[in-house]
Amino acid sequence: MFVLGNLFIALGNVLDILLNIYMWVLIIAALISWVNPDPYNPIVRFLYGITEPVLRPIRRRLGVFGGIDFSPLVAILAIVFLRSFVVSSLIELGYKLKGGPL
Repeated sequence: MFVLGNLFIALGNVLDILLNIYMWVLIIAALISWVNPDPYNPIVRFLYGITEPVLRPIRRRLGVFGGIDFSPLVAILAIVFLRSFVVSSLIELGYKLKGGPL
């Protein structure tokens, strides 16, 4: 069972790193949107291409309040929740299957 435990621990750690990276991408994209960037810049296109599929449904449900877009904040809160709940649960399950200390 220790192999399955190690698998869950590794999945939890990789998911934590990926969620952390995506949270920073969201923050950078939100900060860049304040300065009216060049839409043809490849970095700007990459940032918008990777964040818009997540932000668009949130933006559609929330709307815009007084010209302020709260969708990045909601997405970041969702990432924090996923890191606190899902990642911690995966790692804890891995340690329980492994039989080691938490």
